[in-house]
Amino acid sequence: MKEIIAFIRMNKTGVTKKALVEVGVAGFTASKVLGRGKLVDSPETIAERKAKLMNMAVDDISEPVETEKLVTGFLDGSRLFPRRMFTILAQDDEVPKIVEAIMQANRTDNRVGDGKILVLPLLDAVRVRTGEFGETAL
Repeated sequence: MKEIIAFIRMNKTGVTKKALVEVGVAGFTASKVLGRGKLVDSPETIAERKAKLMNMAVDDISEPVETEKLVTGFLDGSRLFPRRMFTILAQDDEVPKIVEAIMQANRTDNRVGDGKILVLPLLDAVRVRTGEFGETAL
């Protein structure tokens, strides 16, 4: 048995849920979390992302200085990104198809921030209602 933990972009929640259901995942948990990954060190990528984020924030309400401060905080690692964390319990033979489904649903052309998937051993599981243990409890 394995526990699969996936950290994904918030805007990919719906397609990830759909992908998991399509590959036959019986159940999963999704939570809102904050975090950050490895900082990008490419000046070109940083400038490109900053320009894109600044353009997305253009409106008559936002203060340009505050918006730039927020965007810079995301890019320099001083602020945390909102993410969605999925937790899935699976039998060993199901793991490759689940991981592939998550990857396909979350891969972008942004070159940064598509997420992380962790696969951990699961020692045991217990279904509270029936008292079943192990794989039958999944």
